[in-house]
Amino acid sequence: MALFLFLNESTWTRPGLSSPLRPICDLRVLDHFIKEAWDAEAAMRACKDACSIATNFTAPLTRVDFDVWEAMNIEEQAQEVQSGLHVLNEAISSLQASNQTDVLQSHIDASISNIASIRQVLRSLSIPEYVPPTSGGEDKEMQKVSSVSELFQVHINFLRGKVRLLLANAPVCHQGVS
Repeated sequence: MALFLFLNESTWTRPGLSSPLRPICDLRVLDHFIKEAWDAEAAMRACKDACSIATNFTAPLTRVDFDVWEAMNIEEQAQEVQSGLHVLNEAISSLQASNQTDVLQSHIDASISNIASIRQVLRSLSIPEYVPPTSGGEDKEMQKVSSVSELFQVHINFLRGKVRLLLANAPVCHQGVS
């Protein structure tokens, strides 16, 4: 929790001030969110039948073809990450309506809050925000998962993969580095 407070205090501007956010280039911030996602997934896995929901969730693909990723420009990478975060947020938010235990509900709420914080980190790095696609076609970078535990496993892998790659290579974090 201390890291989250650090994140808030060091990046948000005071009311009335329009100064830009300070870039957050320390990947330990992301590691904190990954650990919390691990905790949520473990809680969902331990819950088994009591946490089962008879629905499929749309989730982002987590595999990374490094040749394709490296060929993408930062805006394309950002769009893929932001789109994935949007889809994860929608799927995890849909769990709020289910009747989960208080412990599981706290993991769901924390996951939603962490996604919002990750978006704040991305904003601090001048990474473009999510822009919904103009075409009505289904996104090729999505998959269906059939359990809450699997959804949280996708969440972990997405953070460890595409989000980490985007943050580690954010141009603002490499300015002045030779």
